[in-house]
Amino acid sequence: MTFTFSCQACCSQTQARAGVFTTPHGPVETPRFMPVGTLATVKGITPDQLASTGAQMVLSNTYHLHLQPGEDLIHQAGGLHAFMGWPGPILTDSGGFQVFSLSALRTIREEGVIFRSPKDGRLIDMTPERSIQIQNTLGADVIMAFDECPPGQAPREVVEAATARTYRWLERCLQAHSRPQDQALFGIVQGGVYLDLRAKAVADLISLDLPGYAIGGVSVGEAPELIHQVVQTTAPLLPVQKPRYLMGVGTYQEMVIAIASGIDLFDCVIPTRLGRHGTALVQGERWNLKNAPFREDFRPLDETCPCYTCQTFSRAYLHHLVRCREMLGYILLSLHNITELVRFTTRIREAIRQDRLLEQFGHWLTSEVPIKESG
Repeated sequence: MTFTFSCQACCSQTQARAGVFTTPHGPVETPRFMPVGTLATVKGITPDQLASTGAQMVLSNTYHLHLQPGEDLIHQAGGLHAFMGWPGPILTDSGGFQVFSLSALRTIREEGVIFRSPKDGRLIDMTPERSIQIQNTLGADVIMAFDECPPGQAPREVVEAATARTYRWLERCLQAHSRPQDQALFGIVQGGVYLDLRAKAVADLISLDLPGYAIGGVSVGEAPELIHQVVQTTAPLLPVQKPRYLMGVGTYQEMVIAIASGIDLFDCVIPTRLGRHGTALVQGERWNLKNAPFREDFRPLDETCPCYTCQTFSRAYLHHLVRCREMLGYILLSLHNITELVRFTTRIREAIRQDRLLEQFGHWLTSEVPIKESG
């Protein structure tokens, strides 16, 4: 299977584009929000419900699935798609971010990272080769290179060393990758908030001619304006004929700014995390359904939304469920929130196709977003 990315339309005033990324398990229309299913499940949502949201591609996590239930068991079940009952495309993160978040439990070496499992305390030696081997066994359509993700405010020398090591590890990931025909290996651009390091990382990754590229190391403690600057300067440097993925971002404004910079794919835990806390995403706002005004509000959560939650239940009912801490309330809000973010990126895609991105979504952009000169 050859992975391809075709650009169908471009915005005349920004770097935004609408495209199609083909995978062995189906196409992904971009730009597109991808729900996170860390442990082979999008929390509280069945595969049928997930499909009803318009989601086309979901994420799972190498680190967590390696710890439980283990990649060998998933392989015995027929691979990750069969195991979790999701027929569409899947992306697995390398586990790098999770490993490096265990700052007190891991040791970084050139060979890889030794960390202590937070589940049972055993020592695990995660190398680039091991990460790729696990992902090859899991069988996702897109797999991510094992990278070093430094903290957002790390000193330059720390970020520079991590960025250089990320490239060396990527070369080892490529050597270890045993399924290039049916699994696309994406490289990850690191470099922190240092734009020259980001530019060098992009140049290094492009030299390897990968099937796709991701921008990592954002939303890890840095200020929002620095995130925007990194994305706006880095994304246009990536190859136009390959998909571009911004890792761990899923707020309205950040997605619009990133799409205007040329990003195609996003993932974030926001919709289900907010749902589990009784919060709904409604047309750009966050509503706390615990609040008293919803108690006697019998309107749908969002009258424009086609999701099962909005088509079936009232705000008053959702308020009741959340106040009673009923599981159904969190499920219904998660279902709506995923639908909302998928619809949001779908509407942006259509606006790009009509060359009306700034007209319809320009209010989400900051003044720092570069706009193409007319003519």
